[in-house]
Amino acid sequence: MSNQKLFNVAVVGATGAVGEQIIRLLEERNFPIQTLKLLSSPRSAGTKLNFKGNSIEVKVATPDSFEGVDIALFSAGGSVSLELIPEAIKRGTVCIDNTSAYRMDAETPLVVPEVNIGKISEHKGVIANPNCSTIQMVVALKPLYDRYGISRIIASTYQAVSGAGTLAIDETLRQTREVLEGNTFEPKILPAASLPVKHQIAFNAIPQIDKFTDNGFTYEEMKMINETKKIMGDDTLEVTTTCVRIPVIYGHSESVYVELKQDFDVEEVKQLLADAPGVVLVDNPDEQQYPLATDATGKLDTFVGRVRRDLSNPRALNMWIVSDNLLKGAAWNAVQIAEYIAIEQN
Repeated sequence: MSNQKLFNVAVVGATGAVGEQIIRLLEERNFPIQTLKLLSSPRSAGTKLNFKGNSIEVKVATPDSFEGVDIALFSAGGSVSLELIPEAIKRGTVCIDNTSAYRMDAETPLVVPEVNIGKISEHKGVIANPNCSTIQMVVALKPLYDRYGISRIIASTYQAVSGAGTLAIDETLRQTREVLEGNTFEPKILPAASLPVKHQIAFNAIPQIDKFTDNGFTYEEMKMINETKKIMGDDTLEVTTTCVRIPVIYGHSESVYVELKQDFDVEEVKQLLADAPGVVLVDNPDEQQYPLATDATGKLDTFVGRVRRDLSNPRALNMWIVSDNLLKGAAWNAVQIAEYIAIEQN
């Protein structure tokens, strides 16, 4: 991206797990930055973070913070986005939002670059980043949707604790130590900090991510359902999900059943996946090679394996999808969008 216009960039939520990854990626990708503002809540203000050898002090995010800012990447929670994004837009800033605040807004593009990058041009000041578990699934399903059409998706997720933030990571590690040492402890974070009942995550699986809605599905599950339809641009898609938190630190894993509209050859499906942007096919059962969260950690791609025809429905596939939830599931997807905006303005 050399010889390009330089941009004034802001990262909101700079001290959070996703914010730190965004800053790292902006540096590693050599994003064309003229000035970088690091913004946060008052609690984290004053922290100093390094960027390209320089120490930058984190400031409190206010409406005036966005004066002169070209692109702002938000990952500080939905309430912060709802409060500050309208103010940033007034000041001419293009906002890329990692929260759920704008995802289902009818006028806001919900973008995964490998799937629907053309939607970026429709923005009215804000572009939404989908939920982490949605992103990796649609990256893997897009080539199949284009080739065969998809009628139904059934997904079960096995999601890393980092998706619930650094406190959830700390609690998982602490609980693991306590269990191994034979000590008692009181769970304090999961399944959601705002809920009255907390469950042990160490050596456990919690079939709840976020709160329950009136239909018995959690908000996390409904995000995957609704966002998949919006990203694919297909309200006829039948999507159902069960989202589970497991004691893995980084990397969401998903078991996905897909009903296609046309017959298919499994080897052709594997080749489509291998050739798809952002997808790495890891599928060699004879050698016990398949996607693992430990292998996906720190990588930008989405990994797909265990691809096989369903035994009860010859027009259906089963597959296993894994990706780093803080990277492709959040920070990298946002930086990809920012890179596209930068290219379009040069």
